[in-house]
Amino acid sequence: MAENRVVSNSAMVVIGGSTGSIDVLLNLLPALRSPLPFALVIVLHRKSTSDTSLADLFALKTSLPLHDVEDKDVILPGHIYLAPADYHLLIEHDGTFSLDDSEKINYSRPSIDVTFESAADVYGPALTGILLSGANADGTAGLKAIQQAGGLTIVQRPDTAQVAYMPQQAILNTRPDYVLDVVGMVRLLER
Repeated sequence: MAENRVVSNSAMVVIGGSTGSIDVLLNLLPALRSPLPFALVIVLHRKSTSDTSLADLFALKTSLPLHDVEDKDVILPGHIYLAPADYHLLIEHDGTFSLDDSEKINYSRPSIDVTFESAADVYGPALTGILLSGANADGTAGLKAIQQAGGLTIVQRPDTAQVAYMPQQAILNTRPDYVLDVVGMVRLLER
C-alpha cells in the first residue's frame, strides 16, 4: 500500500458501489468539509426509474452542493455529483459529463467501470477511486484503469461491507492502495 499517497492530490474522487453502499455514504458525506478541493462523483447501481429521492437523501447529509448529473454539466471542485439512473456516466476531456444509454455492463447502467475508466483517462494521477459494498464485480476493471493511469485506489474492507463480493473481487484482482472501513475512508478524505 502507498501510505504516503493522499487524496488531497486529487482533482476528482469517484466512488462506486451497489447493495450496502448507501449506508456507507450516509456516514461519509457528513464528514466532508467545505471547501472540498476536488469534485466528488458517486456512481451507484440504481433502479431504472428517474427518482430524485436518493439525491434528496444525500443532500440532507452534506452542506456541499449536490447534483443529479445532467448531460454536459460542467465539473466543478467542491461539488458532489450523483450518476443518474439508467445512464452510464462518462467524464469528458473538456471538463464536462456526458450520459450514455448503451447496453448494460455487469448487469448495470450506470456501470462503475465505465465511469472509473473514463475518469482515469481524463484525470490520470489526479484521480482517486473508491469501491464500496456490492454484489457483482463492477468496479474492478475501473480500479485497474485508475491504477494504470497513476491514480489512487481505495476499497472498502470486505468484513465491513453489507455485501462483500464487490470489494473482495477488487482486492483479489487489483492491489488497492488502501483497504479501509468507513472511519478510515473519512480520515483519508479529510487529509
